[in-house]
Amino acid sequence: MSDSIPHLPALRLGRTYESLEKIEVKDHRTGAVKAVVSQVNGGIVKRDLARLAGARAALRPFTVARLQELSAVAGEHFLNGTLPLGDRGHTQTAAQYIETLSLTSGLPHVMVRRNMAKIHYALTHLGEVLNGLSRGLDFSILDRGFGEQFGTKLSFFPTCQALGLVMPSNSPAVNSLWLPAIALKTPVIIKPGKEEPWTPFRLIQAFIAAGVPAEAFGFYPTDHDGAATILNACGRALIFGDKSTTAQYAGNPAIQIHGPGWSKFLIGEDCIENWRDYVDVIAGAISDNGGRSCINASAVVVPRYAAELADALAQKLGPIQPTRPEDEAARLSGFANPKMADFIQGQIEEGLKTPGAEDVTAKYRNGPRQVVFEGGTYMRPTIVRCDSFTHPLANREFLCPYASVVTCPQSDMLSQIGYTLACSAITKDPAFIADLEAYPHIERLNIGPVSTMKISWDQPHEGNMFEFLWQRRSIERAW
Repeated sequence: MSDSIPHLPALRLGRTYESLEKIEVKDHRTGAVKAVVSQVNGGIVKRDLARLAGARAALRPFTVARLQELSAVAGEHFLNGTLPLGDRGHTQTAAQYIETLSLTSGLPHVMVRRNMAKIHYALTHLGEVLNGLSRGLDFSILDRGFGEQFGTKLSFFPTCQALGLVMPSNSPAVNSLWLPAIALKTPVIIKPGKEEPWTPFRLIQAFIAAGVPAEAFGFYPTDHDGAATILNACGRALIFGDKSTTAQYAGNPAIQIHGPGWSKFLIGEDCIENWRDYVDVIAGAISDNGGRSCINASAVVVPRYAAELADALAQKLGPIQPTRPEDEAARLSGFANPKMADFIQGQIEEGLKTPGAEDVTAKYRNGPRQVVFEGGTYMRPTIVRCDSFTHPLANREFLCPYASVVTCPQSDMLSQIGYTLACSAITKDPAFIADLEAYPHIERLNIGPVSTMKISWDQPHEGNMFEFLWQRRSIERAW
């Protein structure tokens, strides 16, 4: 291995480890190797996770307040610092992180910086985040093990030895979901995404530079067996992936699933005549972050004017083309694995064979949907008008700017939309709003022309990390 190419070792709860088996992380356009990453097998993961009590003990001397302070310092290191990159003496500036992640993931620089800013905000505002997650708990109660607040005795115990994470490669900001764990005195065990080891590795180095013990972190590039061990042996875990990947864990309350979001806009009868006023916010929700987020809008549901709204969205999004990664106006992301683009292209084309749908962007695209630009593979935006939710393309989600515009009477919307991670309902109708508030399959509800991409860190849209990692118990003390 060339000394000029960084080597990312496994991080085994305070120890670095170089494996004989390694994979290469490559530039998605040229194939140039940007790093080699040691791979560990499930046996090593299982052996290490048997000593998680020591990892948790490393965090025990710190108060939650102190870990919040160190997390804020880590946020500054992550955003601006020069941090170790592997075990060969390499370092990485913030600018080098942006460039390298862009080269290997396909995200343009401007999107990487936005993802960095989200992570930085989460780390530097953990007090706000944890206050929302815990509904105002005095966290010194966690430090002492018990206490009194809200006029009652309180005690909590940890639900796990560590938080296991099987991470994706599509969007760096998903790492923000696990950041509260450290302040909540919980070690993290991470299997990074194959094409995106950079963000979790940099975050770990930022925490260590801030003064959090290295023993509290595991970084295990591993196979399916190792990933299963992480999910099942930590006590609590998060998995990211498509429905086929996550389905086997759907009934396990110890594993939090982060899969497709099927996020949507609904426009009510009272607002549909003003549909033109909402085109910009809907188009942004479809295309921001390259369409890669689970809270990107992937369906727009209207009682009428579907053809007109779809055409307006297509006019705005259809002409978007790939640009160089340094372009500040870049709107599309390349695919680290071109086979994913092939799959998406095939799924859309197959779906269009079923009557009742039209690719409205085709006439504004002036070229194919799937394109190669400077060696990278890209999917240009696609807006599909569907006659009803029975069409196979009406409730689909892809890792690119894609959305259906579906005709559905307001009275049938909630019986048709199914699970929806983020729903923006454009209506002022009190009865419809009451129905939306009572609908159990919406995780985050926005009322009015609010982007599905808008999140509030103190109102989690996918699970409550405090309640996931700590459980309340009854307590009575005589001493």
